Amino acid sequence: MNKEYLKTILVITGAVLFNIIFWQEKMALNVLLFDAFILCSVFYLYPSVLKRTEVRWLLPAHLITVIALVVHNTVLSKLAFSGTLLLIIAFTQYLHRSAWYAAGSAWMNFLLMIYTFFGNISGLRKVKLTSIGLRKKIRFLIIPLIITALFVLLYSFANNVFSDVIANVATAIQKWFSRLFDWVSWQRFWFLLFGLFISGGLLLKSKINTFSKADLNKTDELKRKKLNFSAWKKSGVADLLHFFMGRFATGAMALRNENSTGLISLLLLNILLLFINVLDIVYVWFGFSFEKNINMSAYVHEGAGLLIFSIVLAMMVLLFFFRGNLNFYKKNKWLRYGAYAWIAQNIILVISVLIRDYYYFVHYGMAYKRIGVIVFLMLVMFGLVTVFIKIHFKKTSYYLFRVNAWFAIGMLVVSSCIHWDEWIATHNLAHKQTIPIDVKFLLSLSDKTLPVIEQNQDVLEESFLSKDFGEADYLYRGRVTPKQYFEMRKKDFFAEQQNYSWLSWNEADAYVKAHLQQNTLTAETQRR
Repeated sequence: MNKEYLKTILVITGAVLFNIIFWQEKMALNVLLFDAFILCSVFYLYPSVLKRTEVRWLLPAHLITVIALVVHNTVLSKLAFSGTLLLIIAFTQYLHRSAWYAAGSAWMNFLLMIYTFFGNISGLRKVKLTSIGLRKKIRFLIIPLIITALFVLLYSFANNVFSDVIANVATAIQKWFSRLFDWVSWQRFWFLLFGLFISGGLLLKSKINTFSKADLNKTDELKRKKLNFSAWKKSGVADLLHFFMGRFATGAMALRNENSTGLISLLLLNILLLFINVLDIVYVWFGFSFEKNINMSAYVHEGAGLLIFSIVLAMMVLLFFFRGNLNFYKKNKWLRYGAYAWIAQNIILVISVLIRDYYYFVHYGMAYKRIGVIVFLMLVMFGLVTVFIKIHFKKTSYYLFRVNAWFAIGMLVVSSCIHWDEWIATHNLAHKQTIPIDVKFLLSLSDKTLPVIEQNQDVLEESFLSKDFGEADYLYRGRVTPKQYFEMRKKDFFAEQQNYSWLSWNEADAYVKAHLQQNTLTAETQRR
């Protein structure tokens, strides 16, 4: 069968499957069916890709996200599933090494999906179809069908049991047609087109290989290049250097002058950051004492903001000075030492913010932003290590961004394996005697937290009866108390579950349903 013809059939089949298993359902068990169809189709179309190293790493990572989605069913697990699937498709259809360029190819498939799909459809016109044999078979069937229908009518009048069977069959056929017409609606039609777009974007390869070609032209190893002065003078970098350094930015001594400029810059920046780090070590590492009037949010976020600024600045400055031939300058030893010192000081700054975040955890419990700070710190630490590798081993910026992207993907996969809402609620309620409980935030978490909140309903009542409870805290979906709002959450959960079929089954919802039903049954037994 023609490959393009097969792709068209697979896309249409995928659209129908998408429409059937995802219509008015949530992403859950149905993801297994759709994912299996997409992966089998892609690997059938491109069987040799399983030998590629990137696909061998991505495939098990993707399967982990599928399991995480069915088990935890969080937004993060759905994001990780979608991202890894897109990357598998891109690395299957194109030659890539970098996840950044692969993501560009994946999105290019979706942007050009309509054009690619109709291009394949136009190719089907070349296929010559013959209907002579089909018309011959229909003619042979006409007389036997008429005779069979006549005898079915006679037997139904002569035999009451047979008549009831025929009536039941006719009723079943009527119901099937009525459901078919219910199935066909404008909303369902647009959803079918959406499924066609998703399937086409995943299975149809665009003919534009811009990102793949750009990726293959990149290299990890930095090479010394002979500078074209006439072209270099027209560049933005030359203008910037000439603005600050004047005639010292050009000529035979330009590289030495640039090295001196970089050395002085890193010396001053190291002195500045050293002063900040000494203050943090004295007052944060060893001199911190918690007081209730301290704004811990500002205390942590100010440090995180400083970290973000300093790391971005460090990346920009280091990438600027170590962008080209200065890496091969024989007298750049002290410049490299200055860069290493700055990287080390940024690591100390990371530790300072980590300690601030730890204080926040201890005294105010867990929350999304506090966890996000830790994730960001891990990404920053890895980024600093790769910057050191880039400078020490003379790597390109392409290497820096490529490796950090793979680390970020790994972090996303690992993070999807944790139900963060449940972890936050469990941790905070386990320490409710020592940390203040933000009831509004607690009740805004996902349904997986309902069982643990039900086991700690005293915090709902205490928050409402406390003196600090104001009018703003009283308003939950109208004028209801936290306890009443929690009961509404439970009712909404059971009502929502009634609308789903087995296609939306996931372990998280099953766990919540079982525990809430058990607790309700236990409470009714105790009342009796």
